[in-house]
Amino acid sequence: MTLLGFLQLLRKRWVSVLLLAVIFVVGALAVTEALPKRYAAEARSFVSITPSAEDPSTVYQSSQFANQRVKSYTLLIDSPEILDAVIEDLGLDTTARRLAKDVTLVNPPDTTILTVQAEDSEPAQAAAIANSVSTHLADMIETLETPPSGGTSPVQVTLTTPATSPNSPVSPNRNINLALGLLIGLAVGVTVAMAREHLDTTVRTTDDVVALTGQLPLAAVPVDPDAKRTGPLALDTTSPLLESFRTLRSNLRFSHVDNPPRTMVVCSALSAEGKSTTAQNLAIALAQSGIKVCLVDGDLRRPTIATNLGIEGAVGLTNVLIDEAELKDALTSWHDGLLHVLPAGTIPADPPTLLGSEHMRSLLVDLRKIFDYVIIDAPPIIHVSDAAVLADAADGALLVIRSGRSRRDQVASSIEVLATAGARLVGTVLTFAPTTGDYGYGVPVLSDHEVRDADAVSTANAIRLVSDDRLRAAAAQRDGRPGPVSEAGAGNDDGDGDEAGPVDDQPAADRAAGADQDDEPEPEPALEADRGEPAPRPDGREARQGPASSAKALVHIPGSHLSNPLHKRRNRRGRGD
Repeated sequence: MTLLGFLQLLRKRWVSVLLLAVIFVVGALAVTEALPKRYAAEARSFVSITPSAEDPSTVYQSSQFANQRVKSYTLLIDSPEILDAVIEDLGLDTTARRLAKDVTLVNPPDTTILTVQAEDSEPAQAAAIANSVSTHLADMIETLETPPSGGTSPVQVTLTTPATSPNSPVSPNRNINLALGLLIGLAVGVTVAMAREHLDTTVRTTDDVVALTGQLPLAAVPVDPDAKRTGPLALDTTSPLLESFRTLRSNLRFSHVDNPPRTMVVCSALSAEGKSTTAQNLAIALAQSGIKVCLVDGDLRRPTIATNLGIEGAVGLTNVLIDEAELKDALTSWHDGLLHVLPAGTIPADPPTLLGSEHMRSLLVDLRKIFDYVIIDAPPIIHVSDAAVLADAADGALLVIRSGRSRRDQVASSIEVLATAGARLVGTVLTFAPTTGDYGYGVPVLSDHEVRDADAVSTANAIRLVSDDRLRAAAAQRDGRPGPVSEAGAGNDDGDGDEAGPVDDQPAADRAAGADQDDEPEPEPALEADRGEPAPRPDGREARQGPASSAKALVHIPGSHLSNPLHKRRNRRGRGD
């Protein structure tokens, strides 16, 4: 590991390192306070040789003699005669052998000083032991140095510095123990951090995402503790995540210029990684830029979009796929027409079969005719195959990765599943990403209600046309007839007002759809021109002649005059409405 890598490791794991250091310091302090305290006292004695008064030259010889002899006196400290005398004088409850462990005699180099050090649990007792040992040691030395013939000893031992009661204990040493605890704690913390870094297989940073996918994530969404109670974050101008979803919107629109994905599946390796939140906030962020967006809840096992957005989800995707409901009835306009939502609907018994059917592919094609972007919230990839099936039918998949939870092998497995299904990986989003600052600038969301109202009218007309086409196509398929490609197909080619097929063969659902169309606002002439000949209008007037157009061209609303309310009013005045 390089020095830079080690510093990055400390920066990422500093909390655990500091926590272990604090734990060891506290432990060292607790052990220090629990151990019995020992106090040490010392007494100093001076050893001298009495020179002969008749020969002054013997002073130097006496000094050398004292230096040589004093080294031997240090071995007398273990003498039972001295220690027994000390025990008797002080009335100690111990033995000579145990007392010898608490008493030491030291001779500093090149001196004739004898230093007696005594330790005891009581400071006054330690001083008394040191003074008593020094006294009895002096008596023994003078006794040993007395000539056999009698007389006085030439060696004299004088107690120069009596021992006093110490103020602080010498054992345990609090400062040393705390320093050792800190060093050991830091060492253990760094070791644990390196072990966790080596054993940690979760994705945490954008660098980890690049190592797995070979490309930077389209956005890194930081942690917001208020995310669960603030609703859609893309509508909250005070949320720190607002700028993250705008960044995702911009990067998504401009990262695939040659082949932009318009139908995307938002998925993740496992649950609780933020895929549903990412899907709904991405859809809102796209819609805020003036784009027509449809949010589809493709999680047919645990649908959450309807609950999160506060809409009714009893009728939705599954009901449209099995022809229980029309598309125009299942789509829900949300937040004053900001975007349209297709809830999950009734939960089926076999979601993969339903999502992989041709009806689902046809529905996605129809949704692309109406909306600029279709965002699909899908189940986790590893648990079930629904996401892979949806991603194959869509233009690609947006993989959501949760920082600190998604493991590298799970992300790699998800990418492999998508590749095996033939799905295109549009990009990745790193959620719960670590951050070191505030995000967002409080930029208000789109509030141009006039433009939104005009777009809502255009989108509603497009939804009605595609929904009617799907209804007629389904009815024609049940009767074995080729279904029309547009609403104009319901008219007669020669303009005489008769139906294209036999009246008796027209299904009841088709006739009901035609009756419903009479109650709806009159369609614009340009939308009814599907063939080279004009189709009859309900009021008996002939429609304007127009070129043949495909179903896709029929609902290309942004380029038609329906997106401008002034055209509508002018046409109504011309018809006498």
